[in-house]
Amino acid sequence: MIEKPQWLVTEEAGVPTLVALALRQRLGIRVPVALPVLRDHPLRAFDDGTTDDALERQWQSYWEMTVEPVSHPSAAPLELVDGFDTIVALPTVGAERLRAAIAPLAAEVVHYATEAQRRYARSIAGSGDPYRAYAAALAEFERETGRRAHSFELNVHVLPLAQRGIWRIGAYSVAVTDRLRHDPVDFDEAIKPIIAELA
Repeated sequence: MIEKPQWLVTEEAGVPTLVALALRQRLGIRVPVALPVLRDHPLRAFDDGTTDDALERQWQSYWEMTVEPVSHPSAAPLELVDGFDTIVALPTVGAERLRAAIAPLAAEVVHYATEAQRRYARSIAGSGDPYRAYAAALAEFERETGRRAHSFELNVHVLPLAQRGIWRIGAYSVAVTDRLRHDPVDFDEAIKPIIAELA
């Protein structure tokens, strides 16, 4: 018996992802360079043009583990960071610079992330089937190619980013600004190439 291809799309404004991006912004980290900053959250001024390479590397590793933990497991045991409840866990070795830098920001960043997540939850309440756009894009792909889609997984992070758009942030993860996600026509067009690439 031939198995029918399966596809799984998860869509959320996850607090861990929001915390990671808020920390990026507060620490003045520039990677990933294409991803815009968050709206309504303080931005550290890049006053002297210097980069803390160790901090940036450690944040990048933490970001990858946050967005796609299965693809980016930690080489060292993880330990929760004080002030972040169970939201942030960093390797016990190799994340010392990042751990020290984020500790003073915990309360403010967690508050921002939980409020942003609440706004997302309110915005989708009673808005119909959020997966219609994905199913429609998949049906169009199958119609155009004349074949069934392969099995795939896609994580969609709906975020309050300062610019409108959609960005790849992992092998099977994208970030989309909330303003684009809530525009059905434009979002349908934006998600089609992502679905086509995966399917």
